[in-house]
Amino acid sequence: MASDLRRVTRALLSVSDKTGLVDLARALRDAGVELVSTGGTSKAIADAGLPVLDVSDLTGFPEMMDGRVKTLHPKVHGGLLAIRENPEHEAAMLAHAIQPIDLLVVNLYPFEATVAAGKGYEDCVENIDIGGPAMIRAAAKNHGDVAVVVDAEDYALVLGEMGANGGATTLATRKRLAAKAYARTAAYDAAISNWFTRELGETSPTYRAVGGRLAETMRYGENPHQWAAFYRTPESRPGVATARQVQGKTLSFNNINDTDAAFECVAEFDPARSAAVAIIKHANPCGVAEGATLAEAYRKALACDPVSAFGGIVALNRRLDAEAAKAIVEIFTEVIIAPEADEDAIALVAAKKNLRLLVTGGLPNPRAEGLSMRTVAGGFLMQARDNAVVDDMALKVVTKRQPTDAEMRDMLFAFRVAKHVKSNAIVYVKDGATVGVGAGQMSRVDSSRIAAWKAAEAAKAAGLPETLAKGSVVASDAFFPFADGLLAAAEAGATAVIQPGGSMRDDDVIKAADEAGLAMVFTGYRHFRH
Repeated sequence: MASDLRRVTRALLSVSDKTGLVDLARALRDAGVELVSTGGTSKAIADAGLPVLDVSDLTGFPEMMDGRVKTLHPKVHGGLLAIRENPEHEAAMLAHAIQPIDLLVVNLYPFEATVAAGKGYEDCVENIDIGGPAMIRAAAKNHGDVAVVVDAEDYALVLGEMGANGGATTLATRKRLAAKAYARTAAYDAAISNWFTRELGETSPTYRAVGGRLAETMRYGENPHQWAAFYRTPESRPGVATARQVQGKTLSFNNINDTDAAFECVAEFDPARSAAVAIIKHANPCGVAEGATLAEAYRKALACDPVSAFGGIVALNRRLDAEAAKAIVEIFTEVIIAPEADEDAIALVAAKKNLRLLVTGGLPNPRAEGLSMRTVAGGFLMQARDNAVVDDMALKVVTKRQPTDAEMRDMLFAFRVAKHVKSNAIVYVKDGATVGVGAGQMSRVDSSRIAAWKAAEAAKAAGLPETLAKGSVVASDAFFPFADGLLAAAEAGATAVIQPGGSMRDDDVIKAADEAGLAMVFTGYRHFRH
């Protein structure tokens, strides 16, 4: 409706990120808009040869206290909050010489970037914006008359709408911009409050805020009837959220979930020690292996479960090379994620147009602190991410037989993988590769049996006469509550066991291990992953 249109005659611009600023200011001036600005923004506009009124001239007060006080003034907030055609508001504006501000363009001090850069406490505090959020909230509240822009991506939208409507904006657009503005200040405040929480060492603050920026609107979610969107948070750990997609079609909801699981799993393996590959299907590892090269590690990982690997996600802990790429593209794969990729490897992957290739620039640190969140009806659960690493644990041999060096290496490998398998988790490993994985069962005995069956099936697929579990070690993500799960592993051919311990029946389990001639190690750490 024509009555919804509001002509822009005066705009206040105050931006930390100057991207596109001069072009915006020039376009506004060409449209006859008076420009008001602050500090560095005002200087950038003036340096471009454009007339601009400094906010201190508007308010009659200089910027003070190192710029902390400059826009917190009635002539700014009155101009933003005054309801046009409201007689009382018009009278107040006239009485106090307040001019209306029809367009506010603000992006905030770079608090998130300052924290991500590892700056000190005082630097972070000084990058907490006060005037910016106050102006944004004021303009957004008065969206009936004022347009507010918090994102340079929306400059073209506003200019295009003004061009189509004789210099005016529509109510529909002002509403969308206001909603975005409140979401931006909410995400900004969430970053600040979470930073304070970390600085104070608090784990359960009275209020917990979560904020992120849209990375992608998705075709659908976990299933076609569910809508979905992908958001990035200020956390800067390398991974799927920070990766550069070299090629391939858009990632789906399930692709992103599975790729994150794959990369977090392979990050457990130090690239300085060996090449490692994790193949993931439905967020569970179906094959993980180490090798002298990525190609060797991939072939060993694939041998664990070649059937499940079809259509899976492949994660690498080293730079993707041509040899590994050639091996991976031999079967249908959804996504490859690696820290880097050689040009010849990229060319090989490019022959598979639907195969996505992501490069991250690094591996996530498995020891890094972070948060993990899950929604429930009426709320959400928040916890610290599982950053316990088996290499840092005080391992305890609890059986009469000591494990061999080879068994110990494989047990450490198996426990790294078990951390990333859905509970109940049982993982068989031999010679630096998984040979059987049992995931997500209600009974640990069933997980043991499924993992053993997988090992037998893998042997058949490889044309071998006996199960791959023979001579293997086995890891359990939680303690064996009874000896039956451990005995199922022994029956499958395992010779050593690594588990958290801590059951009321530990003595019975240890006795059963001794009677079976197994070596067993307790870690003291559980890795439930529901």
